[in-house]
Amino acid sequence: MDFDLSADQAALRDAAKALLDDRCGMAAVRGACDRGGFDADLWAAMVEQGWTGVAVPETLGGVGLGMVEAAVLLEQTGAHLAPVPLLQQLAALAVLAGGPWGERLLSGETVACVARTPLRRAGDGSVSGRTEPVIYGARAGVLVAPAGDELVAVDLAGVARSPEPAMDQTRELAWIDLEDAPAVTVGGAPEAAAHLDRGAVFHSAEMLGAAETVMNLAVEYAKVREQFGRPIGSFQAVKHRCADMLVDVEGMRSAVYHAAWALGAATADAAAAAATAKIWCSDAGVRVAESALQVHGGIGFTWEADVHLFLKRAQLDQVSFGDARHHRGRLAAILRERLAQGASIWPDP
Repeated sequence: MDFDLSADQAALRDAAKALLDDRCGMAAVRGACDRGGFDADLWAAMVEQGWTGVAVPETLGGVGLGMVEAAVLLEQTGAHLAPVPLLQQLAALAVLAGGPWGERLLSGETVACVARTPLRRAGDGSVSGRTEPVIYGARAGVLVAPAGDELVAVDLAGVARSPEPAMDQTRELAWIDLEDAPAVTVGGAPEAAAHLDRGAVFHSAEMLGAAETVMNLAVEYAKVREQFGRPIGSFQAVKHRCADMLVDVEGMRSAVYHAAWALGAATADAAAAAATAKIWCSDAGVRVAESALQVHGGIGFTWEADVHLFLKRAQLDQVSFGDARHHRGRLAAILRERLAQGASIWPDP
């Protein structure tokens, strides 16, 4: 069985990388940090290329691909620390593409945000509560979040919000406080569960891209930085650290693409695969960035070095849509239920 990307998926990856190499170098990322963590020109270019509709059926105005292709794009946005809300847009469009929000989200005219924290739903259908810090929550026009056993969309036009200071300056972050806000049901319990799985896998895909890039930065630095008259990459301790980074990155890749495929194919183990991906990537993504910083030594802690930007991005993605501890609990519950039913821990697809 071939688990590599197909020729079309590899072509999508290469095209995405080419666009981001051209428009989202580290100078552009740092410029976006100074402007609040959003690159409007890059966002417009992504929309023009159809990235927002990659997993939306053609009948709804999308490209008609799937979850694996979405993961391909998000791996590249993570690799380039892209200061755009592609992840949030893809997650929201998974449930809003067929409704009144669909056209505006596909065109990029409206930005979406997504949350994991459940809101409280009143008898009149309104919702109240405070989300976790939401990426691009201050800029978004619509929020998708669970509320009880349902998944809801909330129009944020009349909701006061402002960006909050954050360690990760490559993206905006905001709290969203809601009080009896009108909400539209966009799914029941299965859709709410799928929303959480998508968020976990999408953040894992971005962490994969960032981890591979920061690992490569460390390896290249180890080749040219000399100590005691020789490159530090020739020392056994540095070799071992770089090798450990590679093991982590390849483990992340396997977990992410299996989970993306499982979600797209709606397999029986999709939820377990999503939890597994977020467990591994939450831990490994930060571990790789921390190791890269150690390889860089003292210069890695300076603002001029790029490695710290990847570490801060990883630390936010680590906790977004549940950290490793949260998903270990989810995975344990899933496997415990299967055992109680006398079923296999890993069912056939």
